[in-house]
Amino acid sequence: MAALVRNLSRLARKHAVCAGWTRGVASLADLPETHDMLRKTCRDFADNELKPIAGDLDREHRFPTEQVKKMGELGLMAIDVPEALGGTGLDYLAYAVALEEISRGCASTGCIMSVNNSLYLGPVKNWSTEQQRETFMQEEFLNGSKVGCFALSEPGNGSDAGAASTVARLEGDHWVLNGTKAWITNSYEASATVVFATTDKGLKHRGISAFLVPMPTEGLSLGKKEDKLGIRATSTAYLIFEDCKIPKDNLLGQPGMGFKIAMQTLDAGRIGIASQGLGIAQAALELAVDYAMKREAFGSPIAKLQSVQNKLADMHMSVESARLLTWKAAAYKDAGKNYIKEAAMAKLAASEAATFCAHQCIQVLGGMGYVTDMPAERFYRDARITEIYEGTSEVQRLVIAGRLLKEYADITTW
Repeated sequence: MAALVRNLSRLARKHAVCAGWTRGVASLADLPETHDMLRKTCRDFADNELKPIAGDLDREHRFPTEQVKKMGELGLMAIDVPEALGGTGLDYLAYAVALEEISRGCASTGCIMSVNNSLYLGPVKNWSTEQQRETFMQEEFLNGSKVGCFALSEPGNGSDAGAASTVARLEGDHWVLNGTKAWITNSYEASATVVFATTDKGLKHRGISAFLVPMPTEGLSLGKKEDKLGIRATSTAYLIFEDCKIPKDNLLGQPGMGFKIAMQTLDAGRIGIASQGLGIAQAALELAVDYAMKREAFGSPIAKLQSVQNKLADMHMSVESARLLTWKAAAYKDAGKNYIKEAAMAKLAASEAATFCAHQCIQVLGGMGYVTDMPAERFYRDARITEIYEGTSEVQRLVIAGRLLKEYADITTW
């Protein structure tokens, strides 16, 4: 299976599938052959390795260490990192397809995969020097032996990513970091983090810089593990920097480029969260359909009841609509097009589809949807975070509207 996933990158390059796939609307109906093979491989992995233990991982708040290592062996922990840098060398559409299937099996594991691919390896791949990659993109970060994290949010800034109160000052050949980062996924398991701190307060968001920090390191401590509503197999905690010294060479990019790095990373990451939401929504739909076909009431399966059919139809439509938006956003990114609006639309549609489908799944299951004997209640809890992290639904609507108005303003000036 591992050889199959790695061979897909060679097949994709040979046939240049993505370049052709983005040309016509009709081709949105089907995936390229290589991506379809990847999808089936990841679905088999999710069915065999994740679904059977997802409930236990959730109840025990247990990080799926062995499963993450197996995903690394498959090439799923560094999907779009070029082969020349040790990654799998596939495109972002492949990443979206794979992440949906992994999240369908276990949303927590999908979250871990998303953070390592999008939020950690993404900025390291795009902005690091060769010397930095030797440490922060070493093989262990690519094969699932190690994971990274992304430290942008703070206790007081919420959606205002430009209001970073964490500061970094240059002292000789070291940067000294002070401040607190909040809601950091993978925090307890991470071996490194990308951190954003203010280096020049007078420049506001243009005075934010990005840094690479190994973990553990002196001056960096972790807060308590948050007891979360969902995605409970991931660790989430504060990162607390108290005179944390890192080498001067650990600056990622140039001074003042931190906000730009963060925004570009989140734009790409939203495609990942859309895929995670799709996985949750698809799992909820499949459970609802299966239950409706087997559960009998009034002498026949409840799937024959029109009210139940209406729910299933609405669920299916929301999943398919969100999936097309997600694939379009990924295809735009792969084609080198501006995909900011498309990523925001995909994230908004898929996260709301996840919440909607999980809600409707519980309604179809009735009392069985409310107990932990069935995964419906876990889907509901897991879905909620997809509307919050990497940009709330409200922020996505602002992004979409802003881009839309700019497009129409450009048209009216012709």
